[in-house]
Amino acid sequence: MAGTAGTPGTPRVLRAMNDRAALDLLLEHGPLSRTRIGKLTGLSKPTASQLLARLEAAGLVLATGTTEGRPGPNAQLYAVNAKAAYAAGLDVTPERVLAAVADVTGRTVGSYELPTPGRRPAQPVVRQVTDALDGAVKAAGLTRADVHRLVIGTPGAFDPNTGRLRYASHLPGWHSPALLDELAAALPMPVEYENDVNLAAVAEQRLGAARGHEDFVLLWNEGGLGAALVLGGRLHRGWTGGAGEVGFLPVPGAPLVRQVTKANSGGYQELAGSQAVPRLARELGVPDIPSGPYAEVAAALVERAAARDDGPHRQLLETYATRLATGLASLVSVLDPELVVLSGASLTAGGDTLRTLVQDELEELAAARPRLVVGEVREHPVLRGALESALAATRDEVFDTSR
Repeated sequence: MAGTAGTPGTPRVLRAMNDRAALDLLLEHGPLSRTRIGKLTGLSKPTASQLLARLEAAGLVLATGTTEGRPGPNAQLYAVNAKAAYAAGLDVTPERVLAAVADVTGRTVGSYELPTPGRRPAQPVVRQVTDALDGAVKAAGLTRADVHRLVIGTPGAFDPNTGRLRYASHLPGWHSPALLDELAAALPMPVEYENDVNLAAVAEQRLGAARGHEDFVLLWNEGGLGAALVLGGRLHRGWTGGAGEVGFLPVPGAPLVRQVTKANSGGYQELAGSQAVPRLARELGVPDIPSGPYAEVAAALVERAAARDDGPHRQLLETYATRLATGLASLVSVLDPELVVLSGASLTAGGDTLRTLVQDELEELAAARPRLVVGEVREHPVLRGALESALAATRDEVFDTSR
């Protein structure tokens, strides 16, 4: 029936399309005048005025001030109402749950870290999630009911066919078949679950080194070694959600690991994962190896090696680069990506020095030659990706004025 919200080409749908275009421009550019919005959207001044009045009445934009320093009268400026909606993200590791809340403009307004040490969870997973979320919500001066959507990033992936977490046996308490139902019952907002490395790729695609790229691989090395595959602008998750679990990949130079899910490791992980870096450093005689969690030690060693050019440190970096390129060659040969983003502390710590070494090795090992770049989202990339994912869905809902 003509005139319904879902009918393409109707005045309501066209107005909604213009509304969304204006809101996206305000998110991108910040406060804009009616005249500037009209020029950017191609709308006439009367139509732009009607659009802004409509969005202001809907609580989606606010008048924020006036232009200054230009000839003629000052023009009213408009901005997205940051309080129109809120979204939340969680980054879950065996050691902690990191939570944050962002307003609809993308600004983080509250965060909280809940330590979760030990092989057995001190409290049920549902309690961990709600406590972490509530901590971030409280820091933002909000309530749980103010959050429109939550995205939770974990190692491994929830199998879409069974609802159970796979490829993450090291994450205690998260493997109950009833867990997703229990979380849905405890939380008042829609909840989505995503692999942590996939969320790092979302952050790089929206905010970092992969902006403007439709096909890329993100190689992650921190607590574990993994990859995110973005094909045609979309994450490729695979049949069970396990696409990108490259730590299990058999590779030359490492013993063949069998029953990989029980070992929670594989050839590429054993060869080039963060836990292999301190061991390699000891074998090469690198002095003053720090102590601490292996991922932190690996990042410190790689950073130091990239800054020095003496024998053991240079040998450590070159051997590490060769090992990384060995596994990457398989990915590149199959996927032929436009770009490879190196992310995670054990890769970004090496900066451009490590990137160049891996690029040179990869050109020797693979026929395809993608460009390698270092990830630009360094501060909590998994959490930032969770927020970006939650915000995208929230904006699609809240900014839809056709209903």
